[in-house]
Amino acid sequence: MLGGIFVALFNGSMESLTKASFDAAKTAVTLAISLVGAMALWLGLMKVAENAGLLSVIARKLQPVMTRLFPEVPGDHPAMSAMIMNMSSNILGLGNAATPFGIKAMQALESLNKHKGTATHAMCLFLAINTSSVTLLPLGAIAVRAGAGADDPAGILLPSILATACSTLVAVMLAKLFARRDPYPPVAHSGGVSPSSVELDLDQPEYQIVPEMQAEGWRRFMLPVYLLVFLGAAVFQFVAHAQSGAAPLAFFIDVLPTWLIPFLMGVLVTYGLSRQVAVYESVCDGAKEGFDVALRIIPFLVAILVAIALFRSSGALDMLINILAPLTNLIGMPADTLPMALVRPLSGSGAFAVMSDIVNQDPNSLSAFIASVMQGSTETTFYVLAVYFGAVGIVRTRYVIVVALLADLTGVLAAVFWGNLFFTG
Repeated sequence: MLGGIFVALFNGSMESLTKASFDAAKTAVTLAISLVGAMALWLGLMKVAENAGLLSVIARKLQPVMTRLFPEVPGDHPAMSAMIMNMSSNILGLGNAATPFGIKAMQALESLNKHKGTATHAMCLFLAINTSSVTLLPLGAIAVRAGAGADDPAGILLPSILATACSTLVAVMLAKLFARRDPYPPVAHSGGVSPSSVELDLDQPEYQIVPEMQAEGWRRFMLPVYLLVFLGAAVFQFVAHAQSGAAPLAFFIDVLPTWLIPFLMGVLVTYGLSRQVAVYESVCDGAKEGFDVALRIIPFLVAILVAIALFRSSGALDMLINILAPLTNLIGMPADTLPMALVRPLSGSGAFAVMSDIVNQDPNSLSAFIASVMQGSTETTFYVLAVYFGAVGIVRTRYVIVVALLADLTGVLAAVFWGNLFFTG
């Protein structure tokens, strides 16, 4: 924020700086309000999964891996299943579902936090993994490439997976390293967020651990029938799509991705019905949290988005791009992809716009290929930190910002490396 103000003092952009600060503050509130609906929906559906014991099933299946990653968190704790659902949603590219699951995970992790207002090791690692953008389906970037007429829209799939694997591996390793070198501070609550304002109680109904439940009688066939119907419909639509003369790949790029969200919603509801859960009551019960979470997020979003807007509108970002341009040329990074690398951690919509512009100029160029890989393998770091930490009142983030930015840098460098390799190869 100060850097943007100082730059604006000397380049005559104070007027635009003032406007940007108010616009960003307004955007933060609008963004928080826009999250209410999605969070209410998915927190409600997650309550169905909780009441049906589905999260206990998922947590049990992945418990060996998760307990090694998060030794502080008990294997049967609600945070485990919520983190698994969040990561699964991110892997499938279901961002609207991932955010509520992530917030739920942070709230559950906060219930284990003995240093209120300070991020725990588990929180830092969880957010480091989130900001490294573990994803297998970069659907947005593929769709832009297809719309621009790229010869191979899905050609970025494998390099994106490899790049995000590199950034995630670095994020986990660095988070573990910093955790060993950065012990918890003494318990103190002077200033900041009071313990009572964020403390959660596992005895509350929403944090009770529901054991695995079994479907009985004819209800045992509900979920298999649902899955078979979806599979049959997918085959039918694929055949119809092929007979219409459209390219088979277009079905997987344009049609199938639109099924993912409804499919997941149906799975959760069907699973709940098969376990005789009161689905409507559970959805309403879980959805109540959506509005409260949005209100808690607003102050953190305002602070982050205003700082980013000041840095961009002052011209400081452009100056940084010009300074770094000689270095990027040495590593094989096209100059026009540098704004994409710098904007991506700051603004998801801004980075998507930059990527779209590069692709539309020449969809079959190296720049378009690398920018698309960056979009599919990196994340809007500061937005993720603001939303997740803001949801539980964390004001002392410890080492997570350093880890997240280093993971972002790794993702960018990996995107350049794999992009050059796959484009030329």
